[in-house]
Amino acid sequence: MVRRIDVTGPGGLRLAAWEFADPPKDGTGRGPRADERDRAARGGPGAAGADAERPAQGVLLLHGLMGRAAHWADTARWLSARYRAVGLDQRGHGRSDKPLDACYDREAYVADAEAAIEQLELAPLALIGHSMGALTAWQLAARRPDLVQALVVCDMRASALGEQSQREWENWFASWPVPFATLADVRRWFGEDDPKLERPRPSRGEFFAEVMTEGPDGWRPVFAPETMLRARETWVHDAHWDELAQVQCPTLVVRGIDGELGRAEAQEMVRVLPRGIYAEVPDAGHLVHYDQPAGWRRVVEPFLQAAMPSGA
Repeated sequence: MVRRIDVTGPGGLRLAAWEFADPPKDGTGRGPRADERDRAARGGPGAAGADAERPAQGVLLLHGLMGRAAHWADTARWLSARYRAVGLDQRGHGRSDKPLDACYDREAYVADAEAAIEQLELAPLALIGHSMGALTAWQLAARRPDLVQALVVCDMRASALGEQSQREWENWFASWPVPFATLADVRRWFGEDDPKLERPRPSRGEFFAEVMTEGPDGWRPVFAPETMLRARETWVHDAHWDELAQVQCPTLVVRGIDGELGRAEAQEMVRVLPRGIYAEVPDAGHLVHYDQPAGWRRVVEPFLQAAMPSGA
């Protein structure tokens, strides 16, 4: 079950946070369907009670660029048996505000996560971030060690990616055959036909189906591609090793074997971290928690139990 809680970010932006409780399994391994989440967001059947008993320790889940909190549903399900699990739709994403004239730099994303932690009274907590969300998580952990007790960094590089990477993303967005006629077309293109793919990944198709919305002419992303490029522009040109070295809490660096974070760089990140631990998930690409949810859980769950032992 999931309950929506609105958080106010810098500049008065409304951010949608989603508090997950442990629901009955639906047989898919991917958590509640979109229609069930929508009912929960409106406070209808399936919404978690506001006065439900909550575990004392919090976990904030931060999705990557183009993602949404719903992508964490499977992870949040098993986390919620032990912790208070909350996913945040970051600015420009999901159900959060998306003004084109808002600020989408690193400072804004870190401040949003900080606001969510404080307004929801989650600290001291564990931060779990994927890709861009992982960068936000370690930047916040470096800035506010009083808030963060443990950190999980999933498939995010600390090195600069450069201008060529940004141009490749611009070209990739331009290649999307939008609008898609059906969600099946979304799943097929992102899971099979996208030229960026080296081999079919049905989980990737499912991931992108979660961020589409239907309009009069078909299915389009809930986010503006130009906003995603603006957000990405604020980190691709810089390296982030110095901030990583300032993180004082236990930190698990997780990479998919076929992901974007190479083994040598991941191990160097662990070396730079004062309390770093390395893990990799076989048969997983960049979307580690979507590609191999069981393998992801196998490395994350024991780390959290060791770093936050009072969560038992």
